Amino acid sequence: MSAAKSLMESRVDQVGSLLRPQTLKDAFMRFARKESTRDDLRGAQEAAIREVVAKQEAHKLPVVTDGEFCRLNWQVSFSEIDGWDMWAGSWRHFIANPDNMVPGEVPLHKGEDAVLAFRTPVTAHLKLINSLPLEECRFLRSVTKRPIKVALMGPDRVCQMSDISASNGLYKDSDSLLADIVAIQKQMVTDLVEAGCDYVQIDEPSYTGYVDPPTLARLAARGEEPLANLRRAIEADNRVIAGLKGRAVFGLHICRGNRASMWHREGTYDAIAETLFGSLTYDRLLLEYDTDRAGGFEPLRFVPKGVIAVLGLITTKTGQIEAADELLRRIEDASRYLPVDQLALSPQCGFASGIGGNRLAEDDQWRKMDLMNEVAARIWG
Repeated sequence: MSAAKSLMESRVDQVGSLLRPQTLKDAFMRFARKESTRDDLRGAQEAAIREVVAKQEAHKLPVVTDGEFCRLNWQVSFSEIDGWDMWAGSWRHFIANPDNMVPGEVPLHKGEDAVLAFRTPVTAHLKLINSLPLEECRFLRSVTKRPIKVALMGPDRVCQMSDISASNGLYKDSDSLLADIVAIQKQMVTDLVEAGCDYVQIDEPSYTGYVDPPTLARLAARGEEPLANLRRAIEADNRVIAGLKGRAVFGLHICRGNRASMWHREGTYDAIAETLFGSLTYDRLLLEYDTDRAGGFEPLRFVPKGVIAVLGLITTKTGQIEAADELLRRIEDASRYLPVDQLALSPQCGFASGIGGNRLAEDDQWRKMDLMNEVAARIWG
């Protein structure tokens, strides 16, 4: 069986980011404080990636990632862009708040919306300078024979985070900006596929903005139509992978925020599921489902035949290990709305959306991965 076909049918998955070891966090801080060189940082990253890849292989994960160990946060996948610099703000935020929380925020509570916290000015026509995901892919490909996954922030999220008022009229509206974002990301994804990436994941937490009351209120205040934005976002995500289907597996991940064991948006899938699930052209939909904030499984009835809905039932926000029987019951419940052969299991999000990571131990992270494999084996063999 080819790697792509095997991954397409895989009953377990992972979102991508993994908890950083303290040695790597320290290496980032030394570099941020100009106490070491970029080569020193790169050496620490490569050593940590080799170790975490070996651990994923030991825990029998069917697809491995580099843990996003070269990133300060998941969003810097789209950052080495002329006219859109997120690295500068990310470094400032990291030095001021190494745990990736701002004063007053509390784990397991609603935190500040990162779209607002990381608002990035657009200062020129966007142009790709260098693709960090491509660099990640090439190194990861060199250290493992397993299928590999690389994740990118999706175009709608980039657009939501962009302050075009700083562009001095270079972009007259979000549509013109989004067209350039899509063109850049299409090139990035094409390059990943050609470099041997088996599985490309697009991260689009932006979609939960179309059911989150505060976000909807901000859209209304700006005179925007949420349904029109939703359809535009779906079209953008589909264009990013157009013409590439069959050359790799393509997944799209949706969550409500995950920074430092917090969430940032609320609302169920119900209001957008028919349009969203029925229109996306991805092979796998990785859906947060670890709490009642996501609602019930009824929206899964809109997932088209042939698409795998990966249920993010295992939380990455705490170290509490889920009961296997409860996961089995929930998957059985989901199968009332989508055949079990179109379902899979995963953690609800990454374990470390930012370098600070979520509030659980590395041992808990791997125990959750083992539980995922155990439950999947009991259902799908």
